[in-house]
Amino acid sequence: MFGFITKRPLWVNILAGLVFAFIIFLLFILSLDWMTHHGKSKTVPQVLGKSYSEAEKILEDAGFAVEILDSIYVDTTKPLQVLRQVPDADEMVKVNRTVYLTINRAVPPLIEMPNIVGSSLRSAELTLKNYNLRVGDTTFRPDFAKNAVLEQSFNGTKIAPGTKIRMGSPIDLVLGDGVGDRQYLVPQLIGKTYCEAKSLIEASGISFGVVLPDPDVSDTCGAYIYWQNPNRLGDDKRYRYIRSGQLIDVKLQLERPVLDTIHTVDPSAAARPEDL
Repeated sequence: MFGFITKRPLWVNILAGLVFAFIIFLLFILSLDWMTHHGKSKTVPQVLGKSYSEAEKILEDAGFAVEILDSIYVDTTKPLQVLRQVPDADEMVKVNRTVYLTINRAVPPLIEMPNIVGSSLRSAELTLKNYNLRVGDTTFRPDFAKNAVLEQSFNGTKIAPGTKIRMGSPIDLVLGDGVGDRQYLVPQLIGKTYCEAKSLIEASGISFGVVLPDPDVSDTCGAYIYWQNPNRLGDDKRYRYIRSGQLIDVKLQLERPVLDTIHTVDPSAAARPEDL
C-alpha cells in the first residue's frame, strides 16, 4: 500500500511532504479573507429605547446576529425595551457579528417590603429607592413627630415588613404633621425661669419658638420670663389651648416679674367642654 513511498529515495519523500505542507499553508492564507470577512465591515444600528422585537428585526436586516445578554427591571421604561447594546451604536464591526442586548424585564421581580415606620420622610425615600420602590401618596395625621412615617401601605392596605411586593410599586405613607392630637391648657410661664419653663412644656411635647432675652441677660437658663405668646388667657378671659408640637414665644429678663401683674383665673371656671 505504501510501496510508492518506500520505493522512492528519502529525500524525494521529504521534498514532496514540504511541497504538500506549503500548498496547505498557502490555501489557508488565501482563505482567511473569506473566513474572517476581511474588509467587510458594517455600522451597528442604534436600537436603544426600541422594543426587543423591533431591535431584533433591525439588527438581523443589517446582517447581525442578536443575543440577549441580560434583563433588568427599570420602572420608568416599558417592558422588553432595550436598555443597553454591545457593541455600541455607530461602531464599525465585521459582518455577522453578534450584538448583545440588555432589555427591561416584562414582569417586575418580587422583593421584600422594608420597614420604614418610625423613619423620617427623607430616610424613607432613600430606603424605598434602594429597594427599587417609590413613594406613593402621602397623608398627614396629628403627631408631634413632624414628617415621621407612622404607617406604610400598598393599595390602601397596611403592608408589613417582609411582605413580598413587586419591584417599582408605590408605597403610600402616613406622616406626622408635627402637631399632636391632644390639647393642653396654655401653661403659665410668666414668672418662671427659662429652664423651669422648658422642663414644664417639653413634658407635653411643646417647644419654645422665638426666645428674646433682654440685652443684659447673659445666662438664659436663670433668666425670668415676663412675656409669652400665646398667652394663657384670651381677650375673653378664657383659657387657651395648645397642641403637642406647637411653639411658644417668650421674652426674658434678669428680674422676676411682679406676680401681682400675672392674670390668674380659676381653671374650673374657664376650662369648659365647649372651649375644647
